[in-house]
Amino acid sequence: MDITKDIQPMTTFRNHSAAIMQHLKDTQRPVILTVNGRAAAVVQDAEAYQRLLDLAAEASAAEGIRQGREDLRAGRSLPARQIFDEIRGEHGIPR
Repeated sequence: MDITKDIQPMTTFRNHSAAIMQHLKDTQRPVILTVNGRAAAVVQDAEAYQRLLDLAAEASAAEGIRQGREDLRAGRSLPARQIFDEIRGEHGIPR
């Protein structure tokens, strides 16, 4: 991060948005916008945002698998047939 270019006041963004958008495209780094000297928003290009979403989805899936495996090891699981039979019974769904 280059704080002279990657951290900008909101007024600079408002007055020079085209240049900052080009900076985003060129550097692939987000820009932190400040209001009264405090971080207020982060702006990044759409491709970088999509990569971030993809990474978050992968991490979420991996964490879900990890938790499921931990539940199995700890005995906090039931056979699927048992669960389906309970759901059928609760909702009057014939087998």
